[in-house]
Amino acid sequence: MIELPESINNCVAFFKKLPGVGEKTAIRQVLFLAGLDMRDLAAFGDALRALAEIKKCQVCGMLSDNDLCKICSDHGRFASKTICVVENINDCIAIEKSGNYHGKFHVLGGVLNPLLGQGPDEINLDRLKERIVAEQVEEIILAINPTVEGDATCSYIKQFLPESIEIDRIGFGMPIGGSLEYLDAMTITKALENRKKI
Repeated sequence: MIELPESINNCVAFFKKLPGVGEKTAIRQVLFLAGLDMRDLAAFGDALRALAEIKKCQVCGMLSDNDLCKICSDHGRFASKTICVVENINDCIAIEKSGNYHGKFHVLGGVLNPLLGQGPDEINLDRLKERIVAEQVEEIILAINPTVEGDATCSYIKQFLPESIEIDRIGFGMPIGGSLEYLDAMTITKALENRKKI
C-alpha cells in the first residue's frame, strides 16, 4: 500500500467523519482538493472556517448568520399563525424547497428516544410551548418522520397543545411514480390510512 503524506491522511480522517463517506470516497475527495489551485483551496478553507460562526436562530432553531434566520425575520411569514414542527434542519430545508409552505418553522433537533437518553428536555420542546402562547399559534403541522420515535414525539406534543389549536400531521405513503408491488407493508399501510376522497 502506498504511503500518503500525513497532511492527506489527516484530511482523509476528517472526511471519513462525514455521513456516508467511507475511506475510498474520503481519499478521492481529498485528492481532488489537493489538485485545486491555491486560490480555490484557500477559498474552500475560508468557507469551512466560516462554519464556526454559524448561529442557531433564537426563535425556531434554524441555522443563521444572525440571531434570527431569514424566515423568522420575514415579517409576512412571522405573522402566520401556523408553525410546521420538524425533526431537524434538513427537513426544514426540504419543505422550503417544495415552495408550498409559507408559514413558520420549529426545529426540534431530534425526537424522543429514551434508549439514547433523548427525553423532552434534550429536544427543543420548551421553546415550542413558549412560542405557541407568545405567537398565538392556531395551527401546528407535525412534519416528523413516521418512525416509532417520531410517532411518540408527535403524541407527546399533542398532549401539551391546547384543544383550540388545529393539529395536522403530514401524509405518508405511496411515493410519486412508485409501484405498489415494490413497497413494504408499512408504507402501504400508511398510504391506506392517509387516503383521501377524489
